[in-house]
Amino acid sequence: MHEWALAEAVISTALEASKEKKAREIRELRITMGELQQIDIEIFEFALNEIIKSHDILKKTKIKIEIENAFFRCNVCGHEWKFTKDKLSFEESESIHFIPEIVHTYLRCPQCSSPDFEVIKGRGVWLDSIEVR
Repeated sequence: MHEWALAEAVISTALEASKEKKAREIRELRITMGELQQIDIEIFEFALNEIIKSHDILKKTKIKIEIENAFFRCNVCGHEWKFTKDKLSFEESESIHFIPEIVHTYLRCPQCSSPDFEVIKGRGVWLDSIEVR
């Protein structure tokens, strides 16, 4: 599953950062997830918690996840709008989940109908901060 691969990447990044800081314990991980990724939070959290079990340095780690809303800006008319998943079919939503760049295939500017827009925010998954000891 996509969520498991992302969870493994987050944990791997946290472990690398903890080595650089010569940490004995990772107390907290703050993760931001872009809404456009459409990650199943329950599966992602489950994966993180399962992966954490195999690393002593992570046994007491608290995980905080924040969702960043997705916003777009039309390159033709300048209109900005918020992502609304409910306007997509299941297949379209799944396609965007696995390949977010494909969003241009399924969405158009609500103002001028152009497919030429940029994702201002709400894309990707990243580790915001790591609290170590």
